[in-house]
Amino acid sequence: MPFDDLADALAWLDGHVNFEATMPSRRSLPTLDRMREVMSLLGDPHRAAPVVHLTGTNGKGSTAAMVTSLLAARGLSVGTYTSPNLHRVNERIARHGVPIDDDALLDVLETLARLEPLLSEPLTRFELLTAAAFLHFADEAVDVAVVEVGVGGRWDSTNVADGDVAVITNVSYDHTDVLGPTLEDIASDKSGIVKARSRVVVGETAPALVSLVRDAARSAGAAQLWARGDDFATTANRVAVGGRLVDVRTPGGAYGEVLVPLHGSHQGDNASCALTAVEAFFGAPLDADVVDEAFAAVRVPGRLEVVGRHPLVVLDGAHNVAGMTVLARALVEDVPVLGETVAVVGMLGGRDPVAMLDLLLTAGVRAVVVCTPPSPRALAAPVVAEAATGLGMDVTVVDAPADALREALGRVAADGRVVACGSLYVVAEVRRAVAADAV
Repeated sequence: MPFDDLADALAWLDGHVNFEATMPSRRSLPTLDRMREVMSLLGDPHRAAPVVHLTGTNGKGSTAAMVTSLLAARGLSVGTYTSPNLHRVNERIARHGVPIDDDALLDVLETLARLEPLLSEPLTRFELLTAAAFLHFADEAVDVAVVEVGVGGRWDSTNVADGDVAVITNVSYDHTDVLGPTLEDIASDKSGIVKARSRVVVGETAPALVSLVRDAARSAGAAQLWARGDDFATTANRVAVGGRLVDVRTPGGAYGEVLVPLHGSHQGDNASCALTAVEAFFGAPLDADVVDEAFAAVRVPGRLEVVGRHPLVVLDGAHNVAGMTVLARALVEDVPVLGETVAVVGMLGGRDPVAMLDLLLTAGVRAVVVCTPPSPRALAAPVVAEAATGLGMDVTVVDAPADALREALGRVAADGRVVACGSLYVVAEVRRAVAADAV
């Protein structure tokens, strides 16, 4: 069943159940059987190359970008699968950081469409994209695949792969309706990516959660576990021009004054996870020049990304309390301004707008333009506005994110700042509007 073009193929893809757009309130009958079936029919492309598998409540996308760059700097061909995308679905499937081109994406989707009638039941949209990524990486004969979990770990579509290295960046509250109400539930689900003989890197530091992951790793037969604090750490983390200057201690050695061209102290922690994961992959430390070259090339759009000056315009995909905590800290430490700050904020359902907005207040943000993210899961703007009003913030409601950006820009002087946050859907729309205005 060939498609006329990529738009036709994407329409077919979008016709499948999309849990990213309509997150279920609970997980019923979790299974990887559909993914195992399609992988078998495709010839097991998920086993064609070793995998670095990453999960975590926050930071996994940035860590995946760093791991990709470090592996590429060592001369490997690297495939990377991440989610969600900002602008185009092609962004999710990349080689050396370059998104899959339209022709290649069309080819893999056509293969899956022809295969679908042979399956015992239809795949979801995310399962199809995961299958497309593994198929493309096998076709490209990559040396290693860096694979980011969608949600959780144990029952995520990506978990058909057996990660040679399994990374858990951190554990905090998110997707509790699906993963469970407690941090222990969430950590248990995420530890499901640990497999026999895998080397495990744990960025979480809460003793009870680390102990839970250790027990899971032992039960799974993991070869090794390295935990932040005990086995690796960011020993210095300083603001620098264009990012952070960090010192990292790893099981294999130490790396001094590494320039990470990303804002926020949390990126120093992500850098230590990434370095440790790549050391685990190679079984040896990395040369300092390789590390410097790799980090210099790292780019993570939509994560404390500066897209405008005079006034400063900052985009950040902080979409939960933990993410908003690090954003608030970074606004004070990394990108301070003399003038007023206005935040463009929109959130998805299941978030706590009071807790998230209160964190913006700690960073001195007292004015917000509330909008509605373009998602079926969007929290209506008036709901967020009511929370902001209750906190004593100066509130304006402008439903569309692009219009909310223009409203915010009109309210700050050249020495001020506009911050777009609360949802990657908002960040994507604002980023698109900034690019359009720059043309």
